[in-house]
Amino acid sequence: MRPTLPVVGTAVAALVLAAVPAVAAPSADALISEVYGGGGNSGATLTQDFVELANKGTASVSLDGYSVQYISASPGATTQWGVTPLTGSIAPGKTYLVAEAKGTGGTVELPAPDAVGTLAMSATNGTIALVNGTTALTCKTAADCAADTRIKDLVGFGTAVVREAAATGALSNTTSASRKTGLPDTDDNSADFTVGAPSPVNSKGETTPGGGDPDPDPEDPTPGDKRIRDIQGVTRISPLNGQKVTNVPGVVTGTRSTGDRGFWIQDTAPDNDPRTSEGVFVYTGGSAPTVAVGDSVVVSGTIAEYRPGGETGSNQTLTEITTPTTITVSKGNPVPAPVVVKNVPAGYLPAPGGSIEQLPLEPEKYGLDYFESLEGTLVQVDDARVVGPSNTFGEVWVTVNPDQNRNLRGGTTYTGYDQANSGRLKIKTVGTLPAANVGDVFAGATVGALEYTNFGGYTLAALALGTHTSSNLQREITAQQKESELSVATYNVENLDPSDPQEKFDRLADGVTTNLRSPDVVVLEEIQDNNGATNDGVVAADQTLQKFSDAIVAKGGPRYQWRQIDPENLKDGGEPGGNIRVGFFFNPQRVSFVDRPGGDFKTPVQVVKKNGRAALSLSPGRIDPLNDAWASSRKPLAGEFKFRGRTVFVVANHFNSKGGDEAIHGRNQPPNRSSEVQRAKQAAALKAFTEQIRAIDKGANVVLAGDLNDYQFSPALKALTGDGNLKALIETLPANERYSYVFEGNSQTLDHLVMSKNITRFSYDVVRINAEFADQASDHDPQIVRARPSTGDANVDRIVFALEDLIDCLKK
Repeated sequence: MRPTLPVVGTAVAALVLAAVPAVAAPSADALISEVYGGGGNSGATLTQDFVELANKGTASVSLDGYSVQYISASPGATTQWGVTPLTGSIAPGKTYLVAEAKGTGGTVELPAPDAVGTLAMSATNGTIALVNGTTALTCKTAADCAADTRIKDLVGFGTAVVREAAATGALSNTTSASRKTGLPDTDDNSADFTVGAPSPVNSKGETTPGGGDPDPDPEDPTPGDKRIRDIQGVTRISPLNGQKVTNVPGVVTGTRSTGDRGFWIQDTAPDNDPRTSEGVFVYTGGSAPTVAVGDSVVVSGTIAEYRPGGETGSNQTLTEITTPTTITVSKGNPVPAPVVVKNVPAGYLPAPGGSIEQLPLEPEKYGLDYFESLEGTLVQVDDARVVGPSNTFGEVWVTVNPDQNRNLRGGTTYTGYDQANSGRLKIKTVGTLPAANVGDVFAGATVGALEYTNFGGYTLAALALGTHTSSNLQREITAQQKESELSVATYNVENLDPSDPQEKFDRLADGVTTNLRSPDVVVLEEIQDNNGATNDGVVAADQTLQKFSDAIVAKGGPRYQWRQIDPENLKDGGEPGGNIRVGFFFNPQRVSFVDRPGGDFKTPVQVVKKNGRAALSLSPGRIDPLNDAWASSRKPLAGEFKFRGRTVFVVANHFNSKGGDEAIHGRNQPPNRSSEVQRAKQAAALKAFTEQIRAIDKGANVVLAGDLNDYQFSPALKALTGDGNLKALIETLPANERYSYVFEGNSQTLDHLVMSKNITRFSYDVVRINAEFADQASDHDPQIVRARPSTGDANVDRIVFALEDLIDCLKK
């Protein structure tokens, strides 16, 4: 099968223990006879996964309107069933072969399949269902699936949660689960199936490749009755999905001999329907294409919808012709002129509250419907401005709507859930891509076929790239703080550990000393333990912090001291074994840290009253660390600082990631942002802590800093700032400058500095040194606030601040 991202379920153990076997009524005719998911994997003989059906009855069984569906062994909250629609019928005593995802390994092709899908099945564990209908199942437990009357038959293999009675044994790259002789169906998968060598048989009784060509005369170049527009249809899913087509004509517009090998063809006689694309990708699997640009060809094969990342994911699909037979009619033909793409509709996607895949396209209304209407078509983007820097995968993000939420540095800013920026487009090259920063331009024409890929969606597969022109984007240096100002910065240093190259430490240190001008306090996120991702129980990070501190001194910065608390091993998420945590660097020449012992990974810090003012029971201390809100996530670290006799409470944060959220460009609209639930709980816990401080001391100085992994318009930030007692400083910037991170061409905010409202004298800056650049020390930009902490009395503040202003002025 094609490489996909692993699907990770949640609460697996509980589901396994509590599973009730699914029981579809024993079938008297059509049922699942064999399941194999190791096709194309290492050590496999067969190149492709398959599901074989059989008819044990005495009459033919129509499969029109039926589907084969797959779900992973331990489905989580966002896991979805993958669907392969079926057509045709199974004769009595015969079989029906469904080919699924194809890998890069193996040496033997399947016999000609009767239906083709793209389900990326696990080689070892999972569930296959034969379903009366083509709508994806929603059941994720054995009991719920047993109650779904659409399920005609179901097989769970390996550790599958969804199964009939007990699952079959685990499979492998060289074994399948086959129903026993006589096709018994006792509703006990373990009793009905045996594990052995795969033995696929199609409806013709064939067990080897050959005889499956949909064209009875493979040398006849006469075009068949289907055109590319018939394959593409007016929705995102081909009306011919799973069906065989014969001699589809077109001219080759491009080829690809690495990765997803194949070629694009385009009809030279288009229709007048703007919804139907005239181009399509022909997937040649493990073989490099043998055609050339300009070849006039007819292609026979099976129509499939390939979903990058796997059938259970949220991505859309790419319509393809698979298992192709190609006849070259003539060579050297002119290629259709590329469609010039610019100023696409500002609307992003329809949002029906579910899947958009069956909705008719509206390319005049929605930008991504417009892209879909050109899937497989040769397109051209002129003078493409970069909005997401190039990466090591040969990818760069540009905009075809140059004025859409443009920011001062050339990027495109994500300003709200309804402002997803439809003009963003990924360009992927096969050859060398110049290092490109935000604001750079690929001058002239960039030409290629439009497709849909993992990690970004609609992509221009570049066949010709415009000339890279640098915008000379500069890394920013923040303003110099005044002596009377306390400066607090936040910096996500991206999984820093001692094994990282010294160059990374040096660049991060230069960012602290030069670009941030050596802040008084630096809140750090993603500090890893002393041996990084090595998973051996080590949790201490003193060597990481020492190496970073030394690098800062070498760059001319202060000798920072640090405070942090080692996490419990493997309990705070992040890279397995890395034990990332938050912590403080502080300059003891400028600010003092109030140490109160007793803080550890499980003891919560309390807010207490000392001399009529708020204080911390532990410093540093973790906030509510046993709260489920922080499960598999970093716990906030509170520290009490003194600056010019004034107490400042600083909290270091790193909320849970957006892992598990559906793609912004995916098939479900609006996308399910499931990770928001935990961040909302985290924000509530953090807010409760600040309110405890406020209950004792309304004039207390509170600074919340760190990677909150969410936008300024998100529920989490609104929970923190909604009552006005705290303010998110990112919102003090112009709307299009509110970003610290660039993802898929969207300049967006993940990092935050949030302060108590009584701090009124401050200046704030996002210092842009990483996110917009191809060459990064971290993927986040740091932020800094220079503030006058309050004395707790506004009248006293006016006097004190006036005196400080005078002293600062005299020292100039």
